[in-house]
Amino acid sequence: MKNWLYIIIVSILFTGCSKNEEGTIPLVRVDTTIYTSNPSFNTISVPGTWMYINGGSKGIIIYRISNEEFKAYDRHCTFEPNNNCILVSVDDTNITGVDDCCGSTFILTDGSVTKGPATVPLKQYQTSFDGAVLRIFN
Repeated sequence: MKNWLYIIIVSILFTGCSKNEEGTIPLVRVDTTIYTSNPSFNTISVPGTWMYINGGSKGIIIYRISNEEFKAYDRHCTFEPNNNCILVSVDDTNITGVDDCCGSTFILTDGSVTKGPATVPLKQYQTSFDGAVLRIFN
């Protein structure tokens, strides 16, 4: 009788621990410093502008929210992250990121999903800005 009870408890634990893999972006160390006075970064000189940089899992989108605030998101789509096709790119509106593979869209002001099938926001990295130096890190 004890063996059956043990088998039932173990079965429940293993079946109850399955996880939804959506949104699981690989952990990659990010620690990038950008000097905004460098001409290479003129594309993010005013609010509402963006640029791609290397880093993260599939690259990073930097989006300038205001004169003092930046957002940084991994370009790795959160829907079926093991799919090699996924890559979020900024669309013609300059405020939405789109994954051409699954069709999910994300608003760049906060990374949230605006159209599925993704349900998890873009992976966001921390940023700090002192008026001249932007740091992106995790």
